[in-house]
Amino acid sequence: MTEEGLESALSAVGRALDDLASPWMLIGGMAVIARGVPRHTADVDATIWAEDLELDDLVETLRRESIEPRIDEALEFARQNQVLLLRHAPTGTDLDISLAWLAFEREALDLAEHLVLLGVEVPVARAEDLIVYKAIAWRDRDRADVARLLENHRDVIDLDRVRRVVGRFAEALDDARRLPEFEALLERVLRDG
Repeated sequence: MTEEGLESALSAVGRALDDLASPWMLIGGMAVIARGVPRHTADVDATIWAEDLELDDLVETLRRESIEPRIDEALEFARQNQVLLLRHAPTGTDLDISLAWLAFEREALDLAEHLVLLGVEVPVARAEDLIVYKAIAWRDRDRADVARLLENHRDVIDLDRVRRVVGRFAEALDDARRLPEFEALLERVLRDG
């Protein structure tokens, strides 16, 4: 994926989501990049407050910007999995739009900051909230992102809040190892930094 392709896809998704009444923001790799962590990404991950959002209206608004579902039965998948899997047709860029319902997500959306990324101004999750999102996903790339976000933003992150929220998600996911693994990563980064 070229930078121009990502810029075009980001601009298109921004225009579409700005047309809706629900707050939205970038999460995932592009948000991590916007927060000063150099890394590669080939897609756009966003989240939108879904409480009063009609999925059919969301898809129609996205279609006006040449953003189409990338799987069959995308709306049914989104209703079951809380994520809409899309593709920006002109560039082939994949777009994942998570449907936000939780109190943590609403707070994160309310605190998102508008930043310029690839020449496009978009709302971006704060570093603190990105750490929580990454701790929920917890793949190798997410662990690396958490470490780099902590290194770059430790002075503005409320670690007590992050620990509480990650602990609640670990409990909800019934993952007894998540919080100790997260704490070990925090300890290593804070010790070595």
